[in-house]
Amino acid sequence: MPVTNLMDRFFGLDMLYRIPALLLALTVHELAHGLVAYKLGDNTAQQQGRLSLNPLRHIDPIGLLALWIVGFGWAKPVPVNPFKFKGNKRLGLLLVGLAGPFANFLLAILSALLLVTVPWRTPYLLAIMQLTFIYNVMLGVFNLLPIPPLDGSKVLQFILPDRLAYHYLRFERYGIFLLVLLIFTRILERILYPLADFVLGLIATIVIFITGMM
Repeated sequence: MPVTNLMDRFFGLDMLYRIPALLLALTVHELAHGLVAYKLGDNTAQQQGRLSLNPLRHIDPIGLLALWIVGFGWAKPVPVNPFKFKGNKRLGLLLVGLAGPFANFLLAILSALLLVTVPWRTPYLLAIMQLTFIYNVMLGVFNLLPIPPLDGSKVLQFILPDRLAYHYLRFERYGIFLLVLLIFTRILERILYPLADFVLGLIATIVIFITGMM
């Protein structure tokens, strides 16, 4: 990235638009994980103060900086103890894993509805809402990739037979290295963008249906 562009990210007006949208997307994602875990009987996140809309409870400074600069980052993972779950623990992990991306997609739908129904007279608020829409779509899609420690790995773990799921879990310690490799080789972009286009099409269909009912 050219130095001038990087300086604009830190000191330009672009920062005023990006940070609120990023904080909202990351906070909603982590809060959803904690709420579903709590509903399933695990109060670990509640005890650590993570059932909150306060972004300071969820933000990892390095992860936010990475997301801000290169487009991919992370928040502090919500602590989850599946041994406290009521009922099927593998199903519980699946539901907790899906909660974050699902919350991002819901917020993306809400953002899209507001963009097409509200007469935005303030460019600043309009830019924040547009970025909120984009970030939530991308964050939801990114986290559904079946690479540990992303949420999609919980989905694949649930689908796999017990023996394969066990071997898959052993791969978890190497998942972050695979993610870094995919990011810096730009392979991840070629995976994410078609998936994001598909989700954008679904959201557009949903928004058209809802606005048609209004």
